[in-house]
Amino acid sequence: MSRRRFSTAGLSPGYFAGVMGTGIISIGATLNGYDLLATILLWCAVVFYVVLIVLNTHRFFAHRDRFLADLSDPSRAFGYFTFIAATDVISTALLSTVYAEAVIVLLGVSIVAWLALGYGIPWLAMLGSGHRRTLQGANGSWFVWVVASQSIAIVASGLESVYLQFRPALAIIAVMAWAIGIVLYVACAIFVTLRVMLYGLKPSELDPTYWVTMGALAITVVAGSHIVEMQDAPMVAATRGLIAGMSVIFWSFATWLLPVLVAAGFWRHRRHRVPLRYEPGLWSVVFPVGMYAVASVSLGRADAIPFLDTIGSTWYWLALVVWAAVAVAMIVHLCRGAARRG
Repeated sequence: MSRRRFSTAGLSPGYFAGVMGTGIISIGATLNGYDLLATILLWCAVVFYVVLIVLNTHRFFAHRDRFLADLSDPSRAFGYFTFIAATDVISTALLSTVYAEAVIVLLGVSIVAWLALGYGIPWLAMLGSGHRRTLQGANGSWFVWVVASQSIAIVASGLESVYLQFRPALAIIAVMAWAIGIVLYVACAIFVTLRVMLYGLKPSELDPTYWVTMGALAITVVAGSHIVEMQDAPMVAATRGLIAGMSVIFWSFATWLLPVLVAAGFWRHRRHRVPLRYEPGLWSVVFPVGMYAVASVSLGRADAIPFLDTIGSTWYWLALVVWAAVAVAMIVHLCRGAARRG
């Protein structure tokens, strides 16, 4: 059998969602007191993260045309925001370890990437395309832009306990990123709704990335809960009450979306027989499911609502099962691919 070379040409821009999913399950384990599991999952996420950086670097140099083409494709470009969210999920997990001081560097990387992609991708993928192509490309992956913003808010608020002297600056970053994330959620929701209303949505197009519509709300709740727990700073003091109340509203809407997303999956796979097989987008299910557990625990503890803490702790086990199923599916998929190349 001829041996074919491994190629990164078709690597999905959104594959960092795998790091996000693994990292959030690690954070959930920490919140529930499963420290050994949290450590194992954290280092799995770190290895995953490093491997993807290497592969994406190779793709940029070896297949630059494909890499840049994705940046101008409205249906794929927003997947690049998963790099920012993955960086911040790992940063959040590292805050409780001896590597906490490295988080400030990772936060700097994520902010630079957030600014570059936050201005560059809308220009290339939205303004650089005709309005018809832009709307037709709008999908669930657009909400990763929101996730990236809120992940920065979480890391900035978490760093307060490490760098007390930077509390006012970290408060500004956290509150601004949180507020920008909310505005971006509204904007993305408008675009995606227009896309569905004007062009319809085929079962094959209702891919797993639509779960990020819920995950973006859940991470907004986590970011809000962390900001509420920050020590007084002018920016926090001015917004604490608003953020606390809005976090409850966002959690409620995220909860409402869960049956909708499950029903959509049933409609796609059961009613219209779209095969359920491994694809990188499945990690976009793991992260929202895990983030909902973390959001419930975080909100319950921040606002002293015990039943939310219970919901989150129970939901975590479902998130762990979903993570394990997708991780095994990915390993099987990669092994089969390697066997075919051999």
